[in-house]
Amino acid sequence: MARHPEHRAGRAPSVVRASRALRSVVLLTAATIMLAGCTQPRPVDPTPAPTGSSAAPSPSATPTTDPEPVLVPDGTADENLPLFAAVTADVWATSDQGSGRAYVDALAAAGFDKATMEVTRDVSTVGNPAESIQFSVRWGDQCLIGQVGPSTGDPVAVVVPVLAEGTCLVGDTRPIDW
Repeated sequence: MARHPEHRAGRAPSVVRASRALRSVVLLTAATIMLAGCTQPRPVDPTPAPTGSSAAPSPSATPTTDPEPVLVPDGTADENLPLFAAVTADVWATSDQGSGRAYVDALAAAGFDKATMEVTRDVSTVGNPAESIQFSVRWGDQCLIGQVGPSTGDPVAVVVPVLAEGTCLVGDTRPIDW
């Protein structure tokens, strides 16, 4: 009887999957922490503030809203991260927040290529809802990766390099065959 390759290593497949999932979460968390320190300082306004009571009141500024993020087909993964993150947050705010398919479908509707996507399973090996779902879009030699779920807290969206295997996610992913 042929044995699963993970049995030869002395570990059951569920232990290997759990180990890979944990490694994936650790890598995603580390990438998020590293990116948190990459913000640029706010520029200092060289114009001195008016002093005294003779200053005329300034007209109230019209509040501006940030434009909706859009897909930049010839852009980088970093340039497409705002759209990826917005789509992730939008799906997270719906009743479909625990469905990997909902993220894949929403990203495809936003213009990302479904053929470059990966997604983890929505349920655990014992049929419980997944504590964390990851999904990705490969963009050249980079990956846009999203992670959501009860164990994640707020949705996470980052850009990381493609893995040596040529994939974005570590471990067992499900086929995107719809």
